[in-house]
Amino acid sequence: MKNLGILLAAAGMIALPFVARRLTHAPAPSVPGTGSAHLVVVSPHNEAIRQEMGRAFSRWYAEQYGSSVKVDWLVIGGTTEISRYLNSEYVSAVRAWWKRKGRPWPAGAAEAMLDPRWTPPRAPRAGVSPEETAQESELSALIAGYRSVDDPKEFSSRIDLFFGGGQYDHSRAFGQGMTVAPWPPSAPPPGLLTASDGTILIPAQVSGEIWRTDVYFGTVLSTFGICYNTDRLRDLGLDHPPRQWRDLTDPRYRGQIAVADPTKSGSIAKTFEMLVQQQCALAVQRAGYTEEQIEQFEAAFLAANLPRGEIPDGVPPAYQTAVEDGWLEGIRLIRRIAANARYFTDSASKVPLDVAQGQAAAGLAIDFYARYQAQSSRAPDGSERMGFTTPEGGSSVSADPISLLRGAENREVAVRFIEFLLGEAGQRIWTYRVGEPGGPEQFSLRRMPIRRDFYPSPHPVLQATHERHRPHTFDNLASPEMNPYALAGRFIYRERWTSGHFGVLRDLVKAMCLDSFQDLRTAWNAIQSQGGEVLQPAAMEALERLPSDPYPVTWRAAPDVLRHAERYEVLRDWTLFFRKSYREARARLTPPPMKNKLD
Repeated sequence: MKNLGILLAAAGMIALPFVARRLTHAPAPSVPGTGSAHLVVVSPHNEAIRQEMGRAFSRWYAEQYGSSVKVDWLVIGGTTEISRYLNSEYVSAVRAWWKRKGRPWPAGAAEAMLDPRWTPPRAPRAGVSPEETAQESELSALIAGYRSVDDPKEFSSRIDLFFGGGQYDHSRAFGQGMTVAPWPPSAPPPGLLTASDGTILIPAQVSGEIWRTDVYFGTVLSTFGICYNTDRLRDLGLDHPPRQWRDLTDPRYRGQIAVADPTKSGSIAKTFEMLVQQQCALAVQRAGYTEEQIEQFEAAFLAANLPRGEIPDGVPPAYQTAVEDGWLEGIRLIRRIAANARYFTDSASKVPLDVAQGQAAAGLAIDFYARYQAQSSRAPDGSERMGFTTPEGGSSVSADPISLLRGAENREVAVRFIEFLLGEAGQRIWTYRVGEPGGPEQFSLRRMPIRRDFYPSPHPVLQATHERHRPHTFDNLASPEMNPYALAGRFIYRERWTSGHFGVLRDLVKAMCLDSFQDLRTAWNAIQSQGGEVLQPAAMEALERLPSDPYPVTWRAAPDVLRHAERYEVLRDWTLFFRKSYREARARLTPPPMKNKLD
C-alpha cells in the first residue's frame, strides 16, 4: 500500500502517450440533432474482436435507434496495464474534483480510495491528535463521496466501459469503486438475463465460477488448456499429445514450451490458478474425501467465515491439510513446467502463434486464441497443424465480463452496448461463421457465447433457439468439448482454495520462474543430464524450495505476505532466494551410478 502512490504516478507517465493519442484523435463531440453517438471502451481484446464487435454494434444501434454510433477503442495492453491506467485516471479525476470543491487532498487518499478493504475508523482512537482525527474525517468524506457519485459532470475517467479480462479483474475494479451497475439490480432489461417464463438465460454462477453479478456481466466463456504442434511432438518422440497439465513436466519438453507472463496476462494467471485448483482437488480426493463431503466442508467454511487456516467444527483437520498440500503441489508443478519453457512472453496471443509455426512444441493458452490460430494455420489440405486440449478436470469455465465505469460520459450508449453484447445480436458475433446472416464480416472469432439458448437443452424453447443458431456457428456447440454447460460439470471451482491467492500467485511465479528463468532452466537441464529427479534427490530438494522470509510461502501465509511488506522488496528477496537455490541445486549434483556392463 505504501508504494501505491508511486505506482499510480508511474502508471500515469506510462499512460501519457495513450492519453495524448486519444486527445489528438478523439472524434468531434456529438452535435445535437445529428443523431450521432459516441462510446469509449478500454479492452484487452484483440483487433479481430474489436473490429467485429464495433461493426456489429454500430449496425445494431442504427437498426434499433436510427442513428450512428462511433466506438472509440482504447488499447493499452493486458488487464494489468488497464487496471493501472484506470487507477491513475480515477485518482487524478477525483483529486481534481475534490479540490474544486475547496477541500484539501488528505494524505494517503490515493491508496485509501482504491483499497477494497478500507473502512473508516468506527470511533475516536486514544492517542490520536485532533489534526489526525480531522484528516481521517476528511479522508472518510472523500471516499464516501467518490463511491456515491456517478456523474461525469463531477468527475470521469473519460472511458465508458471496461470490456474483457477476467472475473478477478472486474471484481477488483468494483471493489475499488471504479464500476457501477448499469441498471437497477431488480429490473434488468426484459429477456436479457432470463426468458419471459423465468428460464435463466445467463446464470449468475456455474460450478463455482461467477458469470455475472449486479455490476459486471460475463459476455463470453473460456476454458484454459494446452495447445500443441503435432509435427513437433513427433520430432520429440512423443506418441500422444499432452492431456493433463502434468504432461508438460516431461523432460522431453525441455526448451519446447511457450508460456506468457502471468503478471501481464490475466488469462495465463487464470490458467495457473486452474492448475493449482486441480492439484488441490486431487489431493483432497487422494485423502479419501467424496464430492458430497467436500461440498459439506466448504459450506461449513463459508458459514463460519473464520480467518484463513482456522477450521470450523465438524471439518476434519486432515481435509484442510490436503487442500494446503495440493496448493503446494500446484506450485511445484508450475515450476517444473517453467523449467521446460522456451521463453516467457508478455503477450498470451504469441504462444499459439509460435506453437502453430513450430517455434515451440506446446504452450499454455486460453481456448479461443488456440482455436483461432489453429484455423489460421491450416495446411493446404485443410488439416490443422495445431491442436488444443482442455485437461479433463483441469479447468473451469470462466466468463469474460463487461463493466460500466463510474462517471461514464456516454452512459446511455454504454448501457446499450452491454445489452447488445448479452443479447442474441452480440452473442452471434462470438460464434457465427464469417458471412452468415448476423455474423461477423471478416473474422470468425470461434468463442463460446454465454447465453444458454445457444446450446442444447431439454427446455423446448431453448432447444428451438439452439437449433436455429446451429447451422450458422463455426464450431458445433452441441459437442461436449464446445458446450461450456457440459464442460463446467467436469470441474467445480472452489473459491476458498485459490481465489485469495490469485494476486500472490502471479508475483510468486514471476520471482520463481521469470526473474530466475536462466538459473532454473540451467539447473533443471543439469539434473536431467545427470540421471533425472530420481537419481538426484539432493539437487531436487534445493530446486523445489520455497522462501520462508519474511513469511513462509504456504497456503495460509502467502496471501498476507504483501500486506505486511513492500511488494518490490518481497519480489527482490524472493528472486535472490530462488536464484541461490537453483545454483545450489547444480552444486548438489552427484555423478549417476555406473551401469553394469552385463546389464
